Amino acid sequence: MSTDSLDYTVHVSDPVPLSVTEPLPNGEMRTFQPISTTLIHGERDAVLVDPPFTMRQIEDVAAWVAAGGKNITAILATHGHGDHWFGDREFSQRFDAPIVATAGTIAVMHGNVEARQFVWDRLWPGQIPDAPVTAVTAPDTTLTLEGHEIRLVDVGHTDTERTSVVHVPDLDLVIAGDALYNGGHVFIGESAGGGLDAWRGAIRTIEALTPRHIVAGHKDKDLDDNADRVISETRQYLDDAEASLAECSSATEFFRAMVERHPDLPYGRTLLWVGAKTIYALREPGADTAAAAVGGWF
Repeated sequence: MSTDSLDYTVHVSDPVPLSVTEPLPNGEMRTFQPISTTLIHGERDAVLVDPPFTMRQIEDVAAWVAAGGKNITAILATHGHGDHWFGDREFSQRFDAPIVATAGTIAVMHGNVEARQFVWDRLWPGQIPDAPVTAVTAPDTTLTLEGHEIRLVDVGHTDTERTSVVHVPDLDLVIAGDALYNGGHVFIGESAGGGLDAWRGAIRTIEALTPRHIVAGHKDKDLDDNADRVISETRQYLDDAEASLAECSSATEFFRAMVERHPDLPYGRTLLWVGAKTIYALREPGADTAAAAVGGWF
C-alpha cells in the first residue's frame, strides 16, 4: 500500500450509542456505525480525511494523528454528513491546517448545520463540538502532498447529495466516504425517487478510477480495503435493497428482509432502520420530506 514514502493508514472509531432508547425491530439497542478516518502521509507531511464528530472520538483520533508525528497540511471532507466533518474545526485548530471540500460538499454541510438542533444534538446531546462551516475549495479540486496528487472527485448522489471521493493515483487508492460501505448495512434514507440509480452511477465513476484499495467511510475494522470486493458488495446491497423495497409493504418488513438477506453484517442495523422508516414515511400521501427525514431517527 506504499509508493516510496507515500502511504495511508486508517483509524476506525468504534460505534457510539444514540440517545434513543427504543430498540430496533429485532430487539437490539441502537448504535451508530464505526467511522473511518484516513491519514495519507509522506515522509514529513500528511493529509487527514473525514475525522469523526463526537468529542471522545475526536480526542482518540487527535492522539492517533499526533503520535504519527506528521505535519498536517490539510483536512478533507468527502461529503456533508456531520459524522464525517463536525470534528473538522477541532482538528484544524489543533494541527493548524485548512479544511478543504468540494463546493457541493460545502453546500450540504450548511444543511447539516441547520439540522443539528433537530437531529444531531438530540441524538448525541452535549457530545458534538461547535462546528461552523469553514471549509474552502481547492483549485482544480487537487492538492499536492510531497509531489503526489490528491484529487477530490465529484460523484453526485450516494447516501446524501453532492458527494465526492478522494483519489490518490500513486497509491491506487480511493477514500470513498459514504459512496461505498464495507461490512455494514447501507443508509438509503436519502435515496427515494431514483436515488439508488444515481448511486450506481457514482459507483461507476469510482470504478473508472481503477483503484486497488478503497477506504469506506463506515467499515468493519477487521476487513481489508480490497476495491473489487467493496464495490461488488455495495452494489449487491443496493440491488437487494431495491428488490426488498418492491416486495415489502412496511418499514418493519423491509428491515427484517434486509437483515435476512445480510445476516453476517455486524454493523449498521440502526441506519438500516432509520432509512427504512424514512423511505416508507415518504410513501404516505402528502408526506413531508423534512419530517420524514427527522422522524426516521426517533
